[in-house]
Amino acid sequence: MNDPVDRLRLIRTEGVGPLTYRRLLARFGSIAEAIAALPDLARAGGRTAPFKLSGRADAEREMKQLQKLGGKFCFLGDAEYPEFLANTADAPPALAVLGDVKLLSARSVGVVGARNASINGMRMAEQLAEDLAPNLVVVSGLARGIDASAHKGAMRTGRTIAAIAGGIDIPYPPEHDKLQAEIAENGAVVAEAPLGTAPLARHFPRRNRVIAGLSLGLVVIEAAVRSGSLITARLANEAGRELFAVPGSPLDPRCRGSNDLLRQGANLTETAADVLANLPDHPARQGLARDPMFLHDKSGFAEPSIPSREPDAGTAELAKARHLVPSLIGVAPVAVDWIARHCQLSTAAIQAVLLELELAGRVETLPGNRVALLANPN
Repeated sequence: MNDPVDRLRLIRTEGVGPLTYRRLLARFGSIAEAIAALPDLARAGGRTAPFKLSGRADAEREMKQLQKLGGKFCFLGDAEYPEFLANTADAPPALAVLGDVKLLSARSVGVVGARNASINGMRMAEQLAEDLAPNLVVVSGLARGIDASAHKGAMRTGRTIAAIAGGIDIPYPPEHDKLQAEIAENGAVVAEAPLGTAPLARHFPRRNRVIAGLSLGLVVIEAAVRSGSLITARLANEAGRELFAVPGSPLDPRCRGSNDLLRQGANLTETAADVLANLPDHPARQGLARDPMFLHDKSGFAEPSIPSREPDAGTAELAKARHLVPSLIGVAPVAVDWIARHCQLSTAAIQAVLLELELAGRVETLPGNRVALLANPN
């Protein structure tokens, strides 16, 4: 059985993101073997700087700190890890949880929207969440505006989950510290980032995919054309979740993105009944998000939460992949599936090279099974 401390060490090691974590387990079969192989893999990917593994003492310290806060880690592959989130391609390998871990596996719906929401938008979020909460857990991101209103409404009649972008010990925004504590007491707060992590812009898309992954469907209230809420909607759609949107005034720029979701096929939502009538009982059945919503590969719903061990690629094919795969990756994110279609190489060879490149600090894996070239590689 894999040691929880070693699991956290691997997760916290530089260059090991959610997909890299799965690739390591698929290739080596155990955490211990994966940790031992990391330095050599990084060198094979072109890394010249020394490779630093996360230390055992650091992992033990973080686990003790979380325990002192009253929380615990929930690891991918454990029985208590939420099934729907586990069956997304880039599920977090570990979640820090304050509150009821079992709540993460309950039937849930996400509610997200503008931070600078209108009074009517916040009233809508609060009322909708209040009406949904007797039947579903309401998931949101603890942000100002729509998120906070959804959490408050849900706690009047049921329970809610807050997925946050930074460390679970750093409430954000700071004025929501009491709200976060109340959610932890009566529901659950989850974070992927290490304790002590201040939330930065790049952390929020990762937080957004957790909201989408925990939920059977996602309701969007007031989202601008370029907004984090639309990122969450895209991720939810890619994960096979049902999409809902509350119509807004065409004169309000905060509503143009959410209105566009309706134009593309999201469920028009005015009351909780609209959500309950169209929410599937499982992401793999009925009611999957409709075309054309977003362009993405719908080749399958779920990856296993912990992949089985993959066969190694042959030496000649691996050499060819090391030459070809980097040339197909640029600073703009590209889907791994697109790389596979253009390489005519085995999955094992492509995954092996992507693993080496990420550990070398040359590429970054992004939500939605995409990769991008890093501007300043190691």
